[in-house]
Amino acid sequence: MSSLSTRMLSRLSEWFWNERLWFPGDLGWADLEDRDGLTYAKTSDLWVTLPIALAFLIIRQIFERTLAIQMAAALGVKEKIRVRATHNPTLESYFRITSKNPKQSEIESLGKKTGYSERQILRWFRRRRNQERPNKLKKFKEASWRFTFYLLAFIAGLAALIDKPWLYKMEEMWAGFPMLTLLPSQYWYYMIELGFYMSLLFSVASDVKRKDFKEQIVHHVATILLISFSWCVNYIRAGTLIMLVHDASDYLLESAKMFNYAGWRKACNYIFIVFAAVFIITRLVIFPFWILHCTWVYPVTVYPPFFGYYFFNGLLFVLQCLHIFWAVLILRMAIKFLPGNNIVEDERSDREETDSEDDENALEGRKAPVKNGPVQNGHPPLNNNHHRKTE
Repeated sequence: MSSLSTRMLSRLSEWFWNERLWFPGDLGWADLEDRDGLTYAKTSDLWVTLPIALAFLIIRQIFERTLAIQMAAALGVKEKIRVRATHNPTLESYFRITSKNPKQSEIESLGKKTGYSERQILRWFRRRRNQERPNKLKKFKEASWRFTFYLLAFIAGLAALIDKPWLYKMEEMWAGFPMLTLLPSQYWYYMIELGFYMSLLFSVASDVKRKDFKEQIVHHVATILLISFSWCVNYIRAGTLIMLVHDASDYLLESAKMFNYAGWRKACNYIFIVFAAVFIITRLVIFPFWILHCTWVYPVTVYPPFFGYYFFNGLLFVLQCLHIFWAVLILRMAIKFLPGNNIVEDERSDREETDSEDDENALEGRKAPVKNGPVQNGHPPLNNNHHRKTE
């Protein structure tokens, strides 16, 4: 049985590393062996990204407990004091097992079991949901960590590519392919970027959950596969350009979040305008019409198409679909700049509910509409959804 498994793994490995899958023409792995003092990318190099990812997780913990807290204090990040839901075993059991948002019929049933009024039950569930949400300081620390990395990565990537010809003429990324010698700057740029994205994937369970959680997972996995694959088959020049384009806007978004959590609304809005412009230019113009064009159209004028060519570009198309998805969110956020809005909200964030919200309207939404006229306490019915602010 073990010998059969060994043979199957051997055949699978032989098929996976077949040169005809990953290289055009008569080129193969032998062309990437070090010789004459020249060094080439090797698959075995990728093992170093595991300790790098672990190091990033440790450094992040230290950063968030020291520098991030100091930055939060300097910017005046203030955490709201949340009113905790009173202990109630019946409601707690329903919250954990059945639903966090009970329906009207279920509220009536819970009221009979607990002796609470509908308003008290709604308020209990609202406070309990808020306890599940990350606080503002946690969001700030996460944003400041990513801001620091993306900014340093962009500066380092720009320094590594500023004197390279393929930064200005992208066809140069294929000159001499696949015998593209590996530079120390390219090696560390790749290993650090890949290690960072692996650390994000490892920490995704503890990070702030947003509405695009699934898309973030797809993005992290696609990025890790793309970086790893481009390294193995020596697409390193294209890979460095792709990483630089992505780093160009990410640090701006994280800095806008930081100012948002700190309550610096004008600074947040101005930075977001710059971020939106850079994102549109880099992700919807440069990436598809320059880089993707150069990886999809130009190579077939030099080599016949092969599996690696389709696989690499397939991953790039996945990233481009995610770019379009996020561009829609960015445009939705841009609407917040219209008169009467004074803050940019992260459309992916889960807003925190407050006890100041009109309980009568919450109940009203579960019942038949009320005719024109004042409600209790003499206040007219308002659609509070248009006035809520998120962190």
